[in-house]
Amino acid sequence: MQHPAVPDLAHTHARPVHWLATATAMAAVVATAGLLQPGAATATSAAHGGEPATTRPAPDASSADYPLECGGAPVKIAQRASGDLDGDGQAETVAVVHCEAGSGTPPHAVYVLTHAKTGPHARVVATLVEPTQQKNVTDLAVRDRAVTATLLGYSSPEVPSCCPDEREDVSWRWKDGAFVRAAGTDARSV
Repeated sequence: MQHPAVPDLAHTHARPVHWLATATAMAAVVATAGLLQPGAATATSAAHGGEPATTRPAPDASSADYPLECGGAPVKIAQRASGDLDGDGQAETVAVVHCEAGSGTPPHAVYVLTHAKTGPHARVVATLVEPTQQKNVTDLAVRDRAVTATLLGYSSPEVPSCCPDEREDVSWRWKDGAFVRAAGTDARSV
């Protein structure tokens, strides 16, 4: 009989008591880690006197009353994007809406929404694009506290509403209590 090159290591054979001890030790480590979690993070805003800001979900675009005259047709939310636009720690929602017409491509409006002071509804706090501007809005996004979008429009009333022939990339940023459209956004023919 040949003996192994290494000595017999009887203690390396796991028995149920070893597994139980390991499981108990791991449970203790996990429980301790759970108790030692840091407190909830809070943001402060100089605009609100340094008070901690509470984080709520962005306003629900479908709960807002939009200032559109649709003649009895429903309002359709075509796009939405959310983010903290004014730096107060609360997300706003930007909604592209239009009247749901039976045919053609109705013009869009772009509204900024925040939470109502009371109740669960969102309220319109700014209008970035009026429906009277006769624009269709695509590529809506909120990045780095700015709203960006592409506006499609018409060079003349003779251009069919299905086929806008002008394109303009635009952005708005909150500054001094209002949304300011960025300079240098040139219109281009499509």
